[in-house]
Amino acid sequence: MSFSRGPKKSIPEVETKVWSCKNDDCAGWMRESFSFNEEPECPLCQSPMAKEVRVLPELEH
Repeated sequence: MSFSRGPKKSIPEVETKVWSCKNDDCAGWMRESFSFNEEPECPLCQSPMAKEVRVLPELEH
């Protein structure tokens, strides 16, 4: 027997500016709006980060 809670609400995705780790061995990234520094370093490996754009779920304000 299975239960259904109805159709899932789709979350809209938008192009989002992010900081991405330049270290190929690290998958670290963060949304630009969550960064406190003009040029942050990766919180996982402390490598420099570069700006890029990703399509991510929109966050509610």
